[in-house]
Amino acid sequence: MSENLRTLKQEFLEYIEIEKGRALKTVENYNRYLVRFLSFSKAVSVRDITEEDIRRFRLELNRAHLNRRTQNYYLIALRQFLKYLVKRKYEVVSPDTIELAKEIQRDISLISPIELGRLLDAPDGADVKSLRDRAMLEMLFSTGLRVSELCSLSRYLDWSRDEISVRGKGGKIRPVFISPGAKRAIQAYLKKRTDTDDALFVYFGHGAKRAKGDDGSVRLSPRSVERIVKRYAVKAGIDTRVTPHTLRHSFATDLLQNGADLRSVQALLGHANIATTQVYTHVTDKHLKDIHKAFHGKGRK
Repeated sequence: MSENLRTLKQEFLEYIEIEKGRALKTVENYNRYLVRFLSFSKAVSVRDITEEDIRRFRLELNRAHLNRRTQNYYLIALRQFLKYLVKRKYEVVSPDTIELAKEIQRDISLISPIELGRLLDAPDGADVKSLRDRAMLEMLFSTGLRVSELCSLSRYLDWSRDEISVRGKGGKIRPVFISPGAKRAIQAYLKKRTDTDDALFVYFGHGAKRAKGDDGSVRLSPRSVERIVKRYAVKAGIDTRVTPHTLRHSFATDLLQNGADLRSVQALLGHANIATTQVYTHVTDKHLKDIHKAFHGKGRK
């Protein structure tokens, strides 16, 4: 068996793409993380990887001022690579010795229900661009879609239904449910469309000419959606930073505050691990406090 790490790395990347069904973007990221480790450690063969190399690499990542979540991406890739080598019967550093950095709980960017209402109403024109933007904002809040998932939607789905399927992270397909308001907004927007592009959300005007790809598509990019959301947040008079992910946060917290259980919210968001969904629980503390005050101890004077 070959012990050349470059060859084994390539075989590992092909393995996670074909056997594990990882998305191409994930494979690209794993390649980048592993290239950095191999370059840092100067390891050429399997036997060159040592616990000391891994310790020094962790120190290097920390001193590069990467946040802990980003550091963990590198460590997860390395750990998975070592697990693959173990599976191939190579004698390597045990993957279990690589502990992930403890992440600091993220602050969630939220806007108030009043601000959310103003944001959704901000695109108030009857032209196709305004109708597109209203449909986009309604979809983000109605479904909790990631911006990449939103951008990948096809206009030729059955938009008369309350449910569609989307392919999320890791190529996993999940059901997504659409509110009546979002359905009406999409139908009004599509009625105004005169092109035949497959993408649901597309550029119009000069932007379409600049964005037209090799396949002729003028599909909106995630970065463009971010700019559109930011513009309407300013128009709505919202002082805090608002992104497409802010609407995903609002979707999740709205469900939890109205009684949805954490497992259901996990499924609707497409989170692989419930620990990712648990970041939302602390924002419902006020809601729980109000419930406690309203319902607890009513029999005591």
